[in-house]
Parts: sequence; structure tokens; C-alpha cells
Amino acid sequence: MLTAINNILFLDIETVSQYRSYDDVPHDWKELWEIKANYLIRNKEEETVESVYNRAAIYAEFGKIVCISVGIIHGDGETKKIILKSFYGHNEKELLQQFTDMLRRWAVDQQKYMCAHNGKEFDFPYLCRRLIINGLQIPPVLNISGKKPWEIAHLDTMELWKFGDFKSFTSLNLLAHALGIPTPKDDIDGKMVGEVYWKQNDLERIATYCQKDVITVAQVYLRFNGESLIQPENVEIKQTQVTA
Repeated sequence: MLTAINNILFLDIETVSQYRSYDDVPHDWKELWEIKANYLIRNKEEETVESVYNRAAIYAEFGKIVCISVGIIHGDGETKKIILKSFYGHNEKELLQQFTDMLRRWAVDQQKYMCAHNGKEFDFPYLCRRLIINGLQIPPVLNISGKKPWEIAHLDTMELWKFGDFKSFTSLNLLAHALGIPTPKDDIDGKMVGEVYWKQNDLERIATYCQKDVITVAQVYLRFNGESLIQPENVEIKQTQVTA
């Protein structure tokens, strides 16, 4: 399980629907969403195509990325620290461009890895899909096309926690509680991101929440490997906002 801790980029993304509400969705996209929504609601009579639009954010075809936070651990032992950086804003293409530029610079030498909670099912494929939709190239460290399983540099704390058991989903919040790690859900949670974005226009609040998740993913990975946790005073934030 152990990978050189300083060669891991811990990551989390936050996504929202592409439109503020179902009423704002263009007609052609409404038809496509109706197909997806009918599959989601099935026999749930209390749900409608409109009422489940808040779930559009989790599908790369109907959502968009508004924040990517990353963290890299420097040093080791009790004095190690994590340096955080966030790319966030309304212009998804520019956000993704700046993130991938950073990723290419970071992964230019040695064997580098990316780690996220449920990253293999959500963060990594969502990033790749939105990169393609925005006409951008997928950086080698993120791209799994043509690679053998052991060549893929993706780590997933949820997958590691399963120990081969594929029957259940364990949230980052639950796992943190189980391991005695401070919860990242002390302000908002994932279900509130769309409201904070569309109604409050508070991107910095979303970025702060995203950074807390990155710290928690890193702490969970450290616990998995019997390492001491990062102390609060050893968290350094270098925040980057993408304007426009």
C-alpha cells in the first residue's frame, strides 16, 4: 500500500450543475436530461424530472467543475507539512487549463501518483471527461488509456479501505470518524455545493471546503500506512482563483 508520500498529489473536486435550475436548461438538453432523470427516478412517484436536477452535478455531461484542490506533503515524521492549492472559478476551461499545466510540471520526473477518495469512480474520470468536453488534452499522469493496471498511478482511499470488498460505499466523512480524524464536514457538505455556488456565489467557501477534504484524504492515507498525522500548524495554503 505504501507509496513514497512526497510523490503523491492528494486531490478533490467540487462540481455543480451547468445551469442554475431546470428552468434555465436549453430545450435540447432538457430532452437529454429527461432520459437520464427517468432512469434515476424509476418508480419513485414523489420525484420528477425537475426535482432531481440537483443531481446533474455528479454527471460530467450535465455538470461542470468549479473547484479543484490539491495537496502535496513535504518532509516526514512529526514535522511534515502539507501545501494546498486550489483552482476555482466560473470559467471551467481556464480552471482546467491551469490545473493541467500544474500537473504536467509536477509529474515531469520520477513516478508520481494521484490520490482521492472514490477518485477512481468519480474525481479522475470526471476530470478526464470535462477535459475532453472543453477540448483540452489529458495529462499523462491522469490518462489511463492503453495502460496496464499496474501502470496506472491512481490511488483511492475508498478502494484501499475496502480490502477487496466491493459491496459497499464508505464516505470520507464516515471513514474519518472511524479513524479518529477530524471531519471535513464542519461547514458544508457535497450536497450544499450547488446552492453555495448558484445562490450565494461563494467560491471561496467552496474552495475552503474542498481543501478540507484534501487534508482529510491525506490524513486517511497516512493512517493506512501507520504514519503520524499532519498537525494543523503544518498546513500551508497557496490559493489560486481563476477569474472570468
